[in-house]
Amino acid sequence: MTGTRLHHRTCNLCEAMCGLRIEVEGERIRSIRGDPDDPFSKGFLCPKATALEDVHVDPDRLKHPVRRTGESWTRIGWEEAFDEVAERLLDVQARHGPDAVAIYLGNPNVHSLGAMTHGLPFIRALRTRNRYSATSVDQLPHHLAATTMFGHMLVLPIPDIDRTAFFLALGANPLASNGSMMTAPGMPLRLKALKARGGRLVVVDPRRTETAEAADTHLFIRPGADALLLASMVRTILKEHLERPGRLTDFTDGLEQVRAAVAPFAPERVAGPTGISADQIRQLARDFAGAPSAVAYGRVGLSTQAYGGVAQWLIQVLNTITGNLDRAGGAMFTAPAVNPLGLTPRGGYARHHTRVRKLPSFGGEFPVAALAEEILADGPGRIRALVVLSGNPVLSTPNGAQLERALGSLDFMVALDPYLNETTRHANVLLPPTTSLEREHYDVVFHLLAVRNTSKWSPALFSPEPGAKHDWEILQALTRRLKLRGARRAFRPFRALVDRVATPRRLIDLGLRSGPYGMRSAHRLSVSKLERNPHGIDLGPLEPSLPGRLMTPGKRIQLAPELLVRDLQRVESELLGSQGERNGELLLIGRRDLRSNNSWMHNSLRLVKGPERCTLLMHPTDAATRGLTSGQTVQVRSRVGSVPVRLETTDAVMPGVVSLPHGWGHGRPGTQLRVASAHAGVSLNDLTDERAIDTLLGTAAFSGTPVHVTPG
Repeated sequence: MTGTRLHHRTCNLCEAMCGLRIEVEGERIRSIRGDPDDPFSKGFLCPKATALEDVHVDPDRLKHPVRRTGESWTRIGWEEAFDEVAERLLDVQARHGPDAVAIYLGNPNVHSLGAMTHGLPFIRALRTRNRYSATSVDQLPHHLAATTMFGHMLVLPIPDIDRTAFFLALGANPLASNGSMMTAPGMPLRLKALKARGGRLVVVDPRRTETAEAADTHLFIRPGADALLLASMVRTILKEHLERPGRLTDFTDGLEQVRAAVAPFAPERVAGPTGISADQIRQLARDFAGAPSAVAYGRVGLSTQAYGGVAQWLIQVLNTITGNLDRAGGAMFTAPAVNPLGLTPRGGYARHHTRVRKLPSFGGEFPVAALAEEILADGPGRIRALVVLSGNPVLSTPNGAQLERALGSLDFMVALDPYLNETTRHANVLLPPTTSLEREHYDVVFHLLAVRNTSKWSPALFSPEPGAKHDWEILQALTRRLKLRGARRAFRPFRALVDRVATPRRLIDLGLRSGPYGMRSAHRLSVSKLERNPHGIDLGPLEPSLPGRLMTPGKRIQLAPELLVRDLQRVESELLGSQGERNGELLLIGRRDLRSNNSWMHNSLRLVKGPERCTLLMHPTDAATRGLTSGQTVQVRSRVGSVPVRLETTDAVMPGVVSLPHGWGHGRPGTQLRVASAHAGVSLNDLTDERAIDTLLGTAAFSGTPVHVTPG
């Protein structure tokens, strides 16, 4: 194909759903820019979008299946690969039981339409309870709060940032993340608009982040103490009779139980452990309650700590008692054109427990902090084979070195990934799918999390190389083999017909046509209509939807779930004791960078070049106490490991806290990531501790890892 053409699509490298305008000449990309006609992103684009081209042309990207023999890899055919994977997995299950096979789903799955449409049938075909995903290192507390309060793990309140008068962000850095569990492209413009209309931005974080720099107020808080602050704010509002739930009163249960539960958290009592004065806590509560509209939002810093479940619950309690749930400018619920709620579990808690530590399941998954021990600990029920779908848990889950050892002990491992990375290098068979620009795309998940209702279909830009396969085709082929082995041949033609019909495009078209903007509405959405509107279609702002949207018995908000009220007692007993530095320990937190998304983007030279970003941030006072100077290499040591890293002193972190970015550590042997290996950095998760968890959920408590820092 020759000549210049324009292609419009959604960037799927993070949650923001920015619209792209890609200029193509033949098979070569001339430019990637923001699409000014996209009704959601309106031309905004972050630096990551250029990596779509980098991944597409990356010589390190695999395009055909390979088998590992010792330290070498051999290309094999797709049919041979599918047969071997199915036979090896079924053999392990035949000898050791169905739960001897485990599956791990990485974050990239929710950024791929094919993985979303065809992943669940494959998971079911594995017939194993040993399911793990990035959810338990990232967002599980959000889902617990949604399930217990609103009746479904995906009934998630979203900040109505475009209309709020007071945006309270705790443990969140949307200027670096572009929004997380809050799909909001153009975050810098949205925050500027907030201030222009007289609104206020308050950030609570142990680090003065990019978002904190732009805030009206930034409050340093000791890592892991957010639940104390939130409980004290709720107590202040209730004690001073500032609550105003309004119409929510008619369908809300549990206010008096909440009042009793937060009674022990007086501002004077939590001031020391949080590092925020009692006067500041009271004033923050009063300002939030008194704002014309307000929304509290907590993200990774809250979810990845020992009290994440309670913290995310208290955020929604705060939004509810002030009347800011389900109203313009508060925390609202989306109405996506394709609604995935009916295809996912409601969020069952503790129906099963892990074998070694007895950690609870949630939504049909176990916490990934337990994965390594479930492989390494001998005995009945041990995991002996692993399927990894588009993930790199060696770099993204706690105590990555322990997980590496565990992966090396497996009987069999298969990975679906286009790269030989720090995790997939341990696989016996690697199945590489096509990548973004070769695939059709629709954001099933992120429309559910968006601050405005829109809909957009992205056609493929390039045709895959001959013989390449999409992820859904790989999953479909494996599912067929797992389900049909031993089945009578008479059933096979019917099942093959179903397989051919169930393409991602047809499934999304069905979802659009039967959804709230489908054939029975004025919009009459379908894939064909979206193709005729390549910039996307605006479906309007978020609208109040309660109590109808609730999925609880009687459609009532459960403000005081017994599980969370009880866990608040643990917060009191564990956090309101003696605090402070012990034996020179510092508390390690992570940090997000605009040009990174976990470990994905580090094989793109244009995204990793420039000043070194994998550095340890430390307050000058802490450095002076230890005789350390900015620029020197230091050794950071925790219970599980030690890494060398360059020190950077700054007052952007509070005393007693150090910060290291997440997703680096590409220096492992056996990978094929030339750019990433040349900019390796060190892995935060060679320091984080698999024993440090939120005991309520088993989620990894990354934030606040105790470390010692010494000269390198």
